Order: sequence, then structure tokens, then C-alpha cells
Amino acid sequence: MGPPKKSAARVSEDPDELVRVPLQAVLLADSFTTKFRPITLERPKVLLPLVNVPMIDYTLTWLESAGVEEVFVFCCSHSKQVISYLEKSEWFSQPNFTVTTIESQNSVSAGDALRVIYERNVVHGDFVLINGDTVSNMSLTQALIEHKERKKKDSNAVMTMIIKHSKTNPAIHQSRLGTDELFMAIDPNTKQLLYYEDKADHSKGTLHLDKSLLVDNPSLSLHHDKQDCYIDICSPEVLSLFTDNFDYQHLRRHFVKGLLVDDIMGYKIFVHEIHSDYAARIDNFRSYDTVSKDIIHRWTYPLVPDAMNFGNTAMKLERQGMYRASEILQSQSAVVGPFTVIGSGTKIGNHTKISNSVIGEGCKIGSNVVIEGCYIWDNITIEDGCKLQHAIVCNGVIIKSGAVLEPGVVLSFKVVVGPEFVVPPYSKVSLLQQPIEEDSDEELEYADSTSAIGSQVDKSDVEIASEVDKTHFSPVSELGMGGAGHVWSTCEGGHEEEWRHSVAPIPKDKILEAIKTMEDDMELTHDGSFLPLSGELKPNSNDSDDDDHEDSKEDSYYFEKEVEATFLRAVHENIQESHLNLEINSLKLSYNKLTADCAGAVFYAMMKFALDTPHSSADSLLKNVQLVFTKWKQVLTTYLIDIDDQIEIILKFEEMCSESAKEFAPLFTKILHHLYNEDVVNEDAILSWEDEKKDADEADKVFVKQAQKLIQWLKEAPEEDDDE
Repeated sequence: MGPPKKSAARVSEDPDELVRVPLQAVLLADSFTTKFRPITLERPKVLLPLVNVPMIDYTLTWLESAGVEEVFVFCCSHSKQVISYLEKSEWFSQPNFTVTTIESQNSVSAGDALRVIYERNVVHGDFVLINGDTVSNMSLTQALIEHKERKKKDSNAVMTMIIKHSKTNPAIHQSRLGTDELFMAIDPNTKQLLYYEDKADHSKGTLHLDKSLLVDNPSLSLHHDKQDCYIDICSPEVLSLFTDNFDYQHLRRHFVKGLLVDDIMGYKIFVHEIHSDYAARIDNFRSYDTVSKDIIHRWTYPLVPDAMNFGNTAMKLERQGMYRASEILQSQSAVVGPFTVIGSGTKIGNHTKISNSVIGEGCKIGSNVVIEGCYIWDNITIEDGCKLQHAIVCNGVIIKSGAVLEPGVVLSFKVVVGPEFVVPPYSKVSLLQQPIEEDSDEELEYADSTSAIGSQVDKSDVEIASEVDKTHFSPVSELGMGGAGHVWSTCEGGHEEEWRHSVAPIPKDKILEAIKTMEDDMELTHDGSFLPLSGELKPNSNDSDDDDHEDSKEDSYYFEKEVEATFLRAVHENIQESHLNLEINSLKLSYNKLTADCAGAVFYAMMKFALDTPHSSADSLLKNVQLVFTKWKQVLTTYLIDIDDQIEIILKFEEMCSESAKEFAPLFTKILHHLYNEDVVNEDAILSWEDEKKDADEADKVFVKQAQKLIQWLKEAPEEDDDE
């Protein structure tokens, strides 16, 4: 069941104690959010497919592999569906891993859920608190050791939050997971969390800290480059704190912030930062898209499609990140692109094109269909000539011939789209009518049992289908002739949220607008009177220069990695070059980098992609480089404003040939000549590079010597006659 276990990481009592306490976990199966509506009115979020596997299976697989021995799954809305799924799965029969469900129909918040857990008296030691929509492959060992050691020294150390580095897009103040920009103040020595703000007012451009933070703490680091993984290691006192404070509803907004400002009890929260491991919570449709792509690209290994087999037909990994199950009927003329997943029993018709998409089981896809960046769940019919872009399509949907789904569309269960009908961007469509009053995201996705929606929440697919079949739909519905479904209206200000939290790429005009606003704001603060948003604030210190240097090196590393990830996403999702430049420009502003830094990072990403593309010889590797530059040269040359930027490219290439990509070393001169022929670097840049190397050590002249024939040819080449 699931991937092999990692070494178990358990919280146990001291060696001299006789009783060992098994590591427990509390898994919240309710979403406590409305961001996945209308889908979650009919099915719990934790059972929604994530690359064809229910989300909760990823969470439970990780908990088992991390050494957790007992999990309490808390269910409220859709509790019957969750309990039924777990009973039919293999989770109730795993050796050394116990899964127990706790049901409460009266809980309407995470705080209520934890109060019920406390009343049941089932948690007997430190425990992991997690949502059932979390994907991770991290080891808990070190975080558990740190938590336990702190607790021995300070009984008030009640929680350790898992965080990781993640730069937000500075133009739209949003992470790649679609979450708001998070500000944290952390003691750099003890790792104590001192400040947490995920709802900053960006319109004012300022952040207000209580002066007592600076008075009471000799040093603190203020960050806006961290991601909250929503994995917490808690002491039992956390549960009693929720019981003692009934106004604690939201885990972060109420509980965490409440403890941070409570000077009376003195409870403390600490952080543990992971680096190479993966952890992310699926909070909205954008994070659903991001985490799905991370799984397909294998960042979550061993939680990957070919290993996550839960009663489904085994997936097979093929070239270019394609995953296929068995019993697929695909026309020879159909084209399935890289980083696509196809479930078992699916049929694909003639001349259909599918790219960067996940297709579930038992789907029937007609001829001349185009599917790009979509999530097509199970038993869906897509007739001939349809076009789908960056959409989510739930089980049992029928899309009739010639219909179009614009980017950001969500079709809930068993919706029917009429022929030739165009569903507008960001539309949410359901067989259920839109609730008159929407709950806020502070509240549980739960309706009173007397309401029309409440009567649907715990019914099976068969029961819902039966009721839908009895419903009369007019010949011309909101979804065209023969269509079935209600298009939900967007509330005031909702359009802004739709593109922010959609599976569709952020529109180019929105990025341009945001960057323009950001540049205007920077002009207003040209006097430099503002504090940097990430960095350490502390009294005068002789080590400050060294610390700044280390921070700069770390920033450069992360900047290069983010540019590489952005470039790869553009390659695999066919993003336009101009759109890619916009995303890199926003990273440039975020990391406060120069155009030369952008040039070096883009060049590295392009060369690394050429190297990672399959090749059998030096000649085929050179061919890869030529193809990459033919396609993406314009993105790079945007940042080659002057000769210094071109020299930066050559220096970056030298560094790659010497360290990270030695396969390029024998091809250095040929590739440099190609860059010259393509007008990426000019003669002056190459000759200036040679001149800079005159006084260098011999070891630093390896590639200058290798390129001597090219350099000599450039020197001897006749000057172009300006009069010609």
C-alpha cells in the first residue's frame, strides 16, 4: 500500500520511561473553505482526484511513511462519503498504522473540530496536525527532535510549524500556490515565530510591527519569502487551548495570531524550515493546478503517479513525462503531448490533441478535440470538435460537439454543455443552483441539514444522478440547446479572485497592470526610505556585512532556480515568450536583480533544458542547443541590453562547463560560435571576455585557450565598411 516506508520518526518518551507513546496525527477531512465550490457541494474536497488519486490518499501515504502510527480523521460535512471511502479502501487494514474516523455534525470550524478531539480524549502525546488536502514527502525526524528538545527546556513551546522558502510574485502579491503573500518575523537564533500576517493591506504599501517586537527581541528576521506548509507538530496543550478559548476558530488567523500576542500565558510557536523536501496544501484551484504539475514532474517523489496505485490500474511512466494506464484506445492520428496522464479505459479519437493535461478513467474523447492544460476526471464524454483550455471537468460531464471551454472554467458533476456552446472564462457551472447566501472562507463548507443544498451533501453519485434525471431542463438552457446546469454568478469583486485562484495562467494584461502599479509605487519611494521586506533586523554588528553577503548568495541561488522553473513551465505549457518575459521581470523586481542577472539565469535555464533533453552524442547535444535557441532566443536577448550583459552570458557558460554541466565543455567553442552567429553575443563581448582573462590564473583560461581559433578569426575578420 503506497510507497516504501522511510525510516520511522516517532515521538517517544525518555529512554528511562517504560511506556512508549506512539506518534499520532489529527487529519482534518473538512476543507473549512468555499474556494472549491461548486464541486464541494456534492463531494468532499479530500476525495477529489489529484492526478487520478483522491487527495486524502497522498496525505495518509505520507503520514504512514513518516512513521505516524495512529491517525484520527475528523469528518463533518460529507462525513458519510469520507467514512465510506476509507472503509472500502485498504487504510483500515494496514499493519502498524491505524486510521480512526471521528464524526461530528455540529462542528463548523477547525477550532470546533479540535475541541471535539480534546473531548474524545484520544490524543496522548505530541501529534501531527494536518489537513487531508496536503501533499508532502518530507521526513519528520529532525522536526520532531527539535520540537521535543525545545519542550524539555521550555514547557511553553507548544507548536512547531513547517515552512519552506517560496518567493511570491511581487506584482500580484501571490505565491505560486495562489495564496496571499505571507509575512513572518522569526528569531534567527531560536527559530521562534514572532509575527504572522497573511492578510496584509498591500494598497498602503506598509507593514506595521508592534515596537515591543524590536524591544523584546535582540534580533529578528522579517520574511516575505516563506510558505506555510500547514503541517504542525503540536503538544497536547494545543487541544486544551482551543477548549479554553471558544473564539479560536481559524487555525492561523485566530489560534496562531492569538498566541503571538498573548503575553499572559507565554505559549510559544517555533518554525522548522525544509529545503529539498516537498510540502504543499491545496487551498484553491491554482494550488490544485500547481501541485498536480509538481506531482507529474516528480517533485513529490515517491508520491508520483506510477507509485500511487490505490485500486486503480497501474500507471506506466513513458518518455517526456507521459503516464499511461492500460486498456487505453488511442487513434494513431491522435497526439498526446508531454507531461500528460491518461487513465485506464479512456478512448481518444482521430486527430485529437492533448497536452499538459490529466485525463481520468473511462473517458470518451471524440475526434478533432483539443485539450490543453485541463483536468478531466472520470467517465466524461467529449464529442467531436470540442476545444478545452485550462479547465476542470468533473465526473459524468457531457460536452457536446463543437463546444468550447474557455480558460478557468469549472464544470461540476454531470453537467451537460450543448453543441457549439462557448462557456465563458472562469465560469463555474453546477446542476445545483447557486446558494442565495455564500458562506465566508472563515466558515466550514457545510450547510444546515434543512437546506436544499444540505440535503445533497451526503448523497452518493447514484442518488444525485437519480434526482438530476428527474429534473426537467428546458430545451435551451444556460448551456445551450440540450444543456443542463446553472452558471453561477460572480459576486462583487469576484472577478479579481477568479483569475487569481484559477487553474488558468494569470492573464497577460493582469501581470502588465500589476507590474505598472508596482513600478509606480517604487518611483514614489525612490528616496530609499523603506525597509527591505526580507532580511534580519538587529543591533549594530560586525558580522552584518558577512550576513548580507550570505543572504545575497542565497537570494541568487533561489532566483536562478525560480527562473529555471518558470522557463520549464513555459516550455511545457506553450506559454508565449512575451508572457514568460513578464514573469521573469516580476522575479527580477522581487529579488532586486539586474538585467545581467536575468540574462545569466535565463541562459542557464535554456542550456540546462538542452542538456536534459535526450541526446546520444555530442552532435545531438549541440543540435539540442541550436533548437532551444531557435525557439527561445528572443526571451534571452530581451535582457542583453549592453556588452556587460553579453559577457555575463559567456561567464555563466564557462561556469556551467567547469562545474554543473561538464558535458558542454568539449562543445564550448562550437556553442560560443553559434551564439555569435545568432547575435546573442557580439564580437566586442567575446574579445572583452578574452581581455578580462589576461591576468587570470591558468586554470581560469581553459576555455579562452579552447576558443583561440574563433577569437583569432574575429580579430582578423575585415571591419564592415560603414560607407557601404
